[in-house]
Amino acid sequence: MKPNPSTSNDISFDDFKSQILQDYETAVTSRECSVMGRREVLSGKAKFGIFGDGKELPQLAMARAFQDGDFRSGYYRDQTFMMALGYLSPKAFFHGLYATTDLEKEPMSAGRQMGGHFVTHSLNEDGSWKNLTEQKNSSADISCTAGQMPRLLGLAQASKIYRNVDGIDQTNFSKNGDEVAWGTIGNASTSEGHFFETMNAAGVMQVPMVVCIWDDEYGISVPSEYHTTKGDISEALSGLQRDDDKKGFEILKVKGWDYTALIHAFENASDIAREGHVPVLIHVTELTQPQGHSTSGSHERYKSSERLEWERENDCNKRFREWILENGISTEEYLKKVEREIKHKVRAAKKEAWSEFLKPQLAAKKELVPLLEKTANQSPNRAFITKLKNDLIAIEEPLKKDLASKSRQALRYLLGESTPEKKQLQQWVDDFLATNEPQFSSHLYNELGNKATKVEQVLPSYSNESEVDGRIILRDNFDALFTKYPEALVFGEDTGNIGDVNQGLEGLQKKYGELRVADTGIRETSIIGQGIGMALRGLRPIAEIQYLDYILYAIQTLSDDLATLMYRTVGKQKAPLIVRTRGHRLEGIWHSGSPMGGLINLLRGMYILTPRNMTQAAGFYNTLMKSDEPALIIESLNGYRLKEKKPSNLGEFCTPIGKVETLKEGTDITLLSYGSTLRIVEKVANDLLEVGIDAEVIDAQSLLPFDLEHDVVKSLQKTNRFLVIDEDVPGGCSAYLLQEVVEKQGGYRYLDSAPQTLSAKAHRPAYASDGDYFSKPNAEDIFEKVYQIMHESDPKSYPALR
Repeated sequence: MKPNPSTSNDISFDDFKSQILQDYETAVTSRECSVMGRREVLSGKAKFGIFGDGKELPQLAMARAFQDGDFRSGYYRDQTFMMALGYLSPKAFFHGLYATTDLEKEPMSAGRQMGGHFVTHSLNEDGSWKNLTEQKNSSADISCTAGQMPRLLGLAQASKIYRNVDGIDQTNFSKNGDEVAWGTIGNASTSEGHFFETMNAAGVMQVPMVVCIWDDEYGISVPSEYHTTKGDISEALSGLQRDDDKKGFEILKVKGWDYTALIHAFENASDIAREGHVPVLIHVTELTQPQGHSTSGSHERYKSSERLEWERENDCNKRFREWILENGISTEEYLKKVEREIKHKVRAAKKEAWSEFLKPQLAAKKELVPLLEKTANQSPNRAFITKLKNDLIAIEEPLKKDLASKSRQALRYLLGESTPEKKQLQQWVDDFLATNEPQFSSHLYNELGNKATKVEQVLPSYSNESEVDGRIILRDNFDALFTKYPEALVFGEDTGNIGDVNQGLEGLQKKYGELRVADTGIRETSIIGQGIGMALRGLRPIAEIQYLDYILYAIQTLSDDLATLMYRTVGKQKAPLIVRTRGHRLEGIWHSGSPMGGLINLLRGMYILTPRNMTQAAGFYNTLMKSDEPALIIESLNGYRLKEKKPSNLGEFCTPIGKVETLKEGTDITLLSYGSTLRIVEKVANDLLEVGIDAEVIDAQSLLPFDLEHDVVKSLQKTNRFLVIDEDVPGGCSAYLLQEVVEKQGGYRYLDSAPQTLSAKAHRPAYASDGDYFSKPNAEDIFEKVYQIMHESDPKSYPALR
């Protein structure tokens, strides 16, 4: 299915009639997929279904206005749009419903996301960019309501950057910034903060963004008057409407069953956004939900009989059909013929998709059943293994888990046996898991040769011994990067005019302009969204979150969107966004800067880097710019005014990712820490020498990933004692590091004392210097903790301290 979605401005009346019939066929095909998809879920073949029925017509109009190079950032109702562009066939629709793990058959996520979550492929097999200006693009959907909005802002901002910043190679990414970013959202989800924050930011920034609201007057069972002021989102947002004196949004309102009005509204929106870089809101009203919200329930439970009757009469497909007949565009006989053919086509596609989904499992079952029979015949536990075999035979349509489960259970009955059949079964299980587990677990990070962990370390070099404030090293390194990479840009609160609150970007806005070194409003989620969207379009953004604590405002977008992108697209999209922030050891409940335990678990899929000083930080930025993966860099807030030697190879030296660094060698105990706390640990290590304790100090510096070369366990082989010092809460990052070393690296084998952690208190740090001292690990805490470990080991040499 490869339709040509031309607009009515481009074609004759006869061609327009042909377009109408093509759109009708797409609408009917999409509806038939929704109807049959619901049945597949209720029959048990599919797990869950959420479909686009009742929203077909406006999506067809959107497809007509959508041009090569444009980007969609939508949600799980947009199947008709993807079908209209030729990216979703009925068979692929059902493969998505069944969660087929073959990316060729299920190109949206190879079964990793539930059906209805759409994407186009931005990358070639080698990870290089496709020419995005020669295809219509969709960023990868997420389920979270309004979660698509922040990235939409960045997709639109990219066009503004490409149009207005000189020196960027636009090949593959833009044609003079003419691309529009199209967003879709349900009316109820406009209640989310992500929506309002993004809308406000777009109005301020004036970017080519078209937001389409599919309004069916409900949010699952809850009617719009509970969601929206005045029960009407375009009326509620009327203050954003631009006028002759002030910039803002263009707001359009159109009924979802009025085909010609929809075509004109979307063409108008496209022209306004594309030519003038003005954001547009299209409020599409009077839409319906013919099958309710999802397969989890029926809308008959919460809609009145009058409402249900109104929805039947005003179904956009029904009204479209009536309009076609009333205007003599087609005949009843022809439309019925088309509808019958589509029903047969969709039914055939469903059947074929199910057959293809089952094919690899049936082939594996054909291998496994006789192998289980042979194994049973040679085992004293024949009865038990035979039962497993027969249970498997009884499963006519097996899933991968059925095969894995039965074969692995069989091995339990072969304990102590040593037969050729057992070895064959063991090998079969190993091979099956090796083949199938990556289908569900690959691509959390880049798996190609250009990943950041492969960037070789380049040490800083020095032409003299003079020292400067750490912020100067960062500032001059950013200067070097912005010169070297024209596509690099940085933005955030107080980032531009004053060069960030710690002057790490001092003077760079004047040199590189207000678009490349930019101030933003106080709106952390959409700052991250700007970065994601621009990175999806080939730019190299650095999104600055002023303090680490403020990142909690953006954690949903970071966790659900950015961190999962590579995984949920099976490596077909990337967003190499660098998130810059600062934290650790700042005083006070709201500026303590150490929610690390949450971050290391919520942001799997990103790198998390905690440099101890600004030279290390600059090296991390340089490393990341040589690769193309997302990362969070947390600079030490109290380190900007500390003196460091200034490297002469700014922009070139690289701090390795995934490697620890030993700062002081020792023989008695290994101390592992990171960030600002590490400086206290270094001082204490010197103090410990006075009482005969020689501690080895290691800087973790890269938390995700951590110590890929297992250097910490090599230290434990020497010291046989281990302490992790961390200013996070108990059970936070220190527990993570302990697991990495003791369990994953096997460090327990070399310990003569119990491995221990020293963290902050469980409560938020109190204000001022005393609050910091009594809330987080201080020098005395660290000294006494180490001494106590040594005392327990050798009380004679290390008598009790207190």
